[in-house]
Amino acid sequence: MTTRFPLDTLALTRALVSIDSRNPSLVPGGPGEAAVAAFLAEVLSGWDFEVQVVEVAPGRPNVLARIGPRGVHPLVLNGHLDVVGVDDMTHAPFTATVADGSLYARGSSDMKGGIAAMCVAAARAAQEGRLQREVLVAAVCDEEFASIGTRHLLAGGLPANCHPVAAIVTEPTRLAVVPAHKGFAWFEFSVTGRAAHGSRYDVGIDANRQGARVMQGLDAFERDVLSQRTHPLLGRASLHVAMVSGGTGWSTYAEHCVLRVERRTLPGEVSAEVHEEMETLCAGLRREGLDLQLRLECAQPPLDTAAEADIVRRLRAACVSSNVPDSVDGLWCWTDAALFSAAGIPAVCFGPGDIARAHSATEWVELDQLHAAEQVLHAVLTAPI
Repeated sequence: MTTRFPLDTLALTRALVSIDSRNPSLVPGGPGEAAVAAFLAEVLSGWDFEVQVVEVAPGRPNVLARIGPRGVHPLVLNGHLDVVGVDDMTHAPFTATVADGSLYARGSSDMKGGIAAMCVAAARAAQEGRLQREVLVAAVCDEEFASIGTRHLLAGGLPANCHPVAAIVTEPTRLAVVPAHKGFAWFEFSVTGRAAHGSRYDVGIDANRQGARVMQGLDAFERDVLSQRTHPLLGRASLHVAMVSGGTGWSTYAEHCVLRVERRTLPGEVSAEVHEEMETLCAGLRREGLDLQLRLECAQPPLDTAAEADIVRRLRAACVSSNVPDSVDGLWCWTDAALFSAAGIPAVCFGPGDIARAHSATEWVELDQLHAAEQVLHAVLTAPI
């Protein structure tokens, strides 16, 4: 007979962070999520979940685990199993070190602590006979790169007859209820000049200097337009030039200059309209003589769940009943919650830890936040429908 894993959030967090699940799309040779997914699936099976391990791509599985009364207000508890690289970390990345009231490891905040809290909360509510609704734990792959795990889930990968009414994504929010975060769009501006010897000003056209004119146009757009677009939880819309490349040598006019620009978007900003604004900027520069092309590399939508949405109200009430401050905030990063929202499933982020520690050289989560997150999620799951 298999011994059940202890129903303990700290113990599960320690076990999860001890398994290397670096995303191979970000870290060449990274092992991916297979090992941690297999471990979590075994734990959840031992806790009486109905578990599926679904391979989204070779070696890249999702864990889907159902528990509770079928079809009764199904709620998704979502988190990602992949982590980023560990170069230059100040502590052992995959050794769960507890010190000064915190657990240190890669993935402790982002976001295996949140996964542990949501799994234990659901299992404990079920074992107590107090679970009021169906719960689908979706521990997914690849959020840190292309979100293929959650995309697969929402594109027909949900279990049969599971129609979620809401989702909680347990990203680190410092236990704040987060109904909104920014989206983003990645643009590539490609400027063509004319290569020539550095002495031939009469022939050469410097693509790099023309690229600087693109940056001047972006500066003006941010100053005059984006500074006026604000959100009460997220501040203003913004952009930055992330990468610039051009030229082949000291004594050669650069024939090409490429600028890669990230545009952070607010709720209400639509990808097609954001693209059109960049095209309008380019059209003005072309009229001034620039040979300029624009390409949208990718875009992800913002999250904007209404403050009066049922899942927001339930989370806030659960915070109050669990003696956790009733705090509503926005996140400056992007999460899979936006994909649920875009699919018509109201979503909110709530979890232990601080997103500011994500991807950092020193990553930790407070032990009291782990347990508080479990208590709040347990209160949501046991509240009358």
